[in-house]
Order: sequence, then C-alpha cells, then structure tokens
Amino acid sequence: MDGQARDGARIEAFGGLAGFGSAFYRCLTARGDELFELTDAVLCAGGPVTSLPELSLVGVHRHGHGAMYDALACGQIEFARLWMTVAGVDLPRDGSGRLRFAVEVATGSRPDAECSPGRSHCHQ
Repeated sequence: MDGQARDGARIEAFGGLAGFGSAFYRCLTARGDELFELTDAVLCAGGPVTSLPELSLVGVHRHGHGAMYDALACGQIEFARLWMTVAGVDLPRDGSGRLRFAVEVATGSRPDAECSPGRSHCHQ
C-alpha cells in the first residue's frame, strides 16, 4: 500500500470513528458531556483504571472530579439507541469478506487477570 492509499485509509477510519463518537454521544441523554469525557478518559488511560479520581487526571478529562461523580450519579444513557449504534458498526473484513479480528491471548502481560487454569480455546 503506497503512502497516498494509506493516508486515504486513515482518513476513512478516522471518519468512521468520528461518526461512531457522534452517534454514541447522542445516546447520552443526561450529563452527556461529562459521560462522554469519562468514556474518553477510560479509553485514553495509560493502563488499567483502578480508581475514579485518577480518571480526572487523564489529559482528555477537562471537567473536575466532582462533575464526574455527578455524571455517574445523574447521567443517563439511552441503551436501546446505544445497542443499535454498536450493532451498526461495520466489522473488519479481509479481501474475501471474512471477518478479521486481532486478539491478545498472552497471559504474561496480565498476571492478575482472572481465568480458569489451563483454559485455552481458539476457533476459526
């Protein structure tokens, strides 16, 4: 893939992500700005989120931690609309139309992850 095609793919991917973000925001019917920022902070955190106050320190979180608690207590999400929004996301496919996913299966990077001992399954 040459540079121009790669740039076009990035622009298309960004457009899809921006469209999903707008649709997701419309699902947040009360305290939407703060709930959206809180979601953004969870996604942009440098690792596992272990406490709510630390989310207010993530760069994309511009409101104070008091607004975060207010959003969690009083915010509302229209779940039916959210389900339809997520269901409408195009899934990645390869050249033959098969679904394509990337999956992290290493347990070394998550030593505290809960799992069943010796359990492993991969199905195509």
